[in-house]
Amino acid sequence: MAYPRVASLKTHAEFTRHISELPLRLPCDDTVESGPESVLAQSISFHDVTIGNRFSILPMEGWDGTVDGKPTELTRRRWKNFGRSGAKLIWGGEAIAVRHDGRANPNQLLINELNLAEIESLRTDLIATHESHFASSSDLLVGLQLTHSGRFSKPNAKDRSEPRIAQRNPVLDARLGITDDSVMVSDDDLSRLIEDFIQAAVLSKKAGFKFVDIKQCHGYLGHELLSAVDRPGKFGGSFENRTRFLREIVEGIRGCTSDFEIGVRVSIFDFIPYQPGQNRVGIPNENGDPRLAFGSDTTGSGIDLKEPSAFLTLLKSLGIRLICTTAGSPYYNPHILRPAFFPPSDGYQPPEDPLVSVARQILATAELKRQHPDLIFIGSGYSYLQEWLPHVAQAVVRQGGVDSVGLGRMVLSYPELPADVLAGNVMARKKVCRTFSDCTTAPRHGLVSGCYPLDRFYKEREENNLLNSLKQSISTGFTEGTTHQNRNDR
Repeated sequence: MAYPRVASLKTHAEFTRHISELPLRLPCDDTVESGPESVLAQSISFHDVTIGNRFSILPMEGWDGTVDGKPTELTRRRWKNFGRSGAKLIWGGEAIAVRHDGRANPNQLLINELNLAEIESLRTDLIATHESHFASSSDLLVGLQLTHSGRFSKPNAKDRSEPRIAQRNPVLDARLGITDDSVMVSDDDLSRLIEDFIQAAVLSKKAGFKFVDIKQCHGYLGHELLSAVDRPGKFGGSFENRTRFLREIVEGIRGCTSDFEIGVRVSIFDFIPYQPGQNRVGIPNENGDPRLAFGSDTTGSGIDLKEPSAFLTLLKSLGIRLICTTAGSPYYNPHILRPAFFPPSDGYQPPEDPLVSVARQILATAELKRQHPDLIFIGSGYSYLQEWLPHVAQAVVRQGGVDSVGLGRMVLSYPELPADVLAGNVMARKKVCRTFSDCTTAPRHGLVSGCYPLDRFYKEREENNLLNSLKQSISTGFTEGTTHQNRNDR
């Protein structure tokens, strides 16, 4: 089924008319305010810190570090762009592995004593860039995301999976060729990994970061443990056991640090894995088990927020107020968290209008915010909105559905978007992310991530030629359509 492209909805009336025809409705303001009194310019009070506005930068993986986990100039360029974005909350900046076997790729950043000075320099570069554009960084909050990639680990070679799983999953196991329990992380190893997270948090504080995000999303190890209903032992089965990993990390960090904050980015709902169906339109895998999808209803393709809400109650009891919401996994159901008109090479055509996927995330976050008003919520999934992003973001914040609007892909092509919106500048249409998915297709095939269609820096790199050749060689009709559309939209 064909869906209208967001870029074709030129007026507020056209956009809202289309929204009114969808099963899920998005709030959307007619005009976007600017200046210090505008909705998106309002600060957020967080303990003794003031977060200067309602924009945040979401963590990303650039596949562009060194083999020993240090940043390169490509990594530094991305972090400097975060600094000049104008956003006042940097949620993690980068997904950084706490130990080698948990790296999602052999060029993912790795935090340890040997790498610490260079990881600290990313923060100082970001802050210096921010101060050069906005005079002060006193209202800027910068954290670091800590992760172990679990079943999606590729620590030694870009084309070789070395999964470490927390829970057997028939569909996902089959995709990775897992046939037995040999790659299951034992309880003893989880206890050692807890110590790795604690030590990584201590190092993060030493490097000057103000908080760490203990990643609980996107199918990585922490997230998989939340749905480990069939796992035996103290880390599986009951809700208490499935949250033990996070609880013990938090308790350990509290015992080793003072005045150091913790946040959690969590997939607040998940669906069973999807796969390409007729005409490569995504369909749920008939062998998927809804019990293994945290926050799913019994169908596996709907939402039940009972356990996610209980999880937030737990976080609150642990003294955690910073919550970044997302959904699903980019590996097995990308349309629910990262809606795209042009899917990546290993994806599928959207099974619904991507605006429905956007609305689902926004409305689920708003419902949890209603249930937990004293938590600070950072939302995700906004980039697909393109020119209408500020209109929807302002409406959602104004209505109390979220505290801060997180930007991911959009910042790769248009890092200055928050500053432009807050200043009342006309958005630079040629920089607006059109969800071409090259930033995903590239790393899926071992190349560094970046916005190849819209960022001239990446467009002029040799990787762009390799990427174009790769897309032409992939025998999928939607990839050819993406390449053609990219040429038309440049």
